[in-house]
Amino acid sequence: MPTGVARNGTAAPPESADTRREGLFDRLSRKKTLVALAFLTPMLLGVTVFFVYPLIMTVYYSLTSFNMLSPPKWNNFANWKYLFTQDKVMRTAAVNTLWFIVVMVPVRIVGAMFVASVLTRARRAGGLFRTLFYLPALIPPVASTIAFVYVLNPTSGPVNIALGKISQLLGVIGIHLDLTPGWFTNPLWAKPSLVMLGLWAVGDIMVIFLASLLDVPTEQYEAAQIDGAGSFAQFRFVTLPNIRPVILFTAVTGIIGALQYFTQPAVASATAQGKATVGAGMSTTLGWPNNSTLTYGQWLYNEAFGYGKMGYASALAFIMFVVSAVIIVLLLRRFSEFNPEVAS
Repeated sequence: MPTGVARNGTAAPPESADTRREGLFDRLSRKKTLVALAFLTPMLLGVTVFFVYPLIMTVYYSLTSFNMLSPPKWNNFANWKYLFTQDKVMRTAAVNTLWFIVVMVPVRIVGAMFVASVLTRARRAGGLFRTLFYLPALIPPVASTIAFVYVLNPTSGPVNIALGKISQLLGVIGIHLDLTPGWFTNPLWAKPSLVMLGLWAVGDIMVIFLASLLDVPTEQYEAAQIDGAGSFAQFRFVTLPNIRPVILFTAVTGIIGALQYFTQPAVASATAQGKATVGAGMSTTLGWPNNSTLTYGQWLYNEAFGYGKMGYASALAFIMFVVSAVIIVLLLRRFSEFNPEVAS
């Protein structure tokens, strides 16, 4: 059929330049989409295999009775009913984990920010002090926790020995005050002791805050000084808006770490009892004293590998995922403005 002639024999309308251009753009768009999908395929496969599929199977196993030795048996919502109505230990572990999120995460962020701000003003031996503050973060968690338990030993630890001498001196002048806590052997002091351990090893986020503080434009500080802003006003209206992305990053990673907090409290509770257990034997030492250091991650591990309740552990794991996702979404919405010029 000749070009420009329709099937009914009449002349076809000429194709406009805009129509040809739109067709070309559509073909280029489809080509770019296919190229992008080709490059994204490894990532999409990884997300599907290592995230989407495990998440779906976690939900499925949470509705079954499964011990990894026999096929899972469907039990409807028995695991969820037990989780929300009967498992009192889980509630204790959840409260302890929430305590670490509310207390330890902000303490570490504030401590790292303070140390970083001090180091930015160090004129001499600045590199040496940065190294000294960062070194504790390089020590393996197990070793640092064992060292902390021995240093804070209520009877023979150097900290309590020094505090005991101070108490004796106060007694001489008529002030009778016991300054020797039980630390890891006292339910009231066990969690604060772990917070002190986390604050001591704050160098991992200290270096991030240090880099962000050094990157704050000096012109903004000079402008604030000209306007009569003091140190606190400069920190509030200049420093904080510029380091908000770093605060968000450390808060998100800190919350995720607190939800998965496992090694330090497990080692501390075992060492304080004078025991060294691994694997399923940890179920006899976790949370000591009086479940004061029992975390949600530890209870999940104990149910899965200590008692073989993989179905119930799947329900616990899914709750952890939902809680962490909700908290992170709320943080992202709260810190949605990263531009220092519009951040308040």
